[in-house]
Amino acid sequence: MYKNILVPMALDHGIGEQTLQVAQALLSEGGSITALHVYEAPQGAAKAYIDGDLISAAYDRAKARMDERVAGLPNVRALMIKGHSGRGIIDVSVDIKADCIVIGSHKPGLIDYFLGSTAARVVQHAPCAVHVLREQ
Repeated sequence: MYKNILVPMALDHGIGEQTLQVAQALLSEGGSITALHVYEAPQGAAKAYIDGDLISAAYDRAKARMDERVAGLPNVRALMIKGHSGRGIIDVSVDIKADCIVIGSHKPGLIDYFLGSTAARVVQHAPCAVHVLREQ
């Protein structure tokens, strides 16, 4: 059982509910769960063509979705940061002193074999236990 669980969530995938259920099952009495979404704003040339207000509005919508997804869940708080998913998850796990990360993963596609998936990066670099829940 774990006292401080981090659950990274991609808001465009349905596996987040399952990872939260697994985290609840692994949580020790008196423990807490941090549901994390890493918002990846457009970068490089794409950013030059997108209005800043549009990016801010998208961030606000994502924050509202995140808050909705965890509303009413016991011992769960929502956290949203901006940055790169893999690096952001690792950094937050260190910052909050997580003793476990419960992360969902999709079936790997061809690009994942060349670049790697976020879940693979987390498994390789996490400072704590990682439970990977495979999307069916």
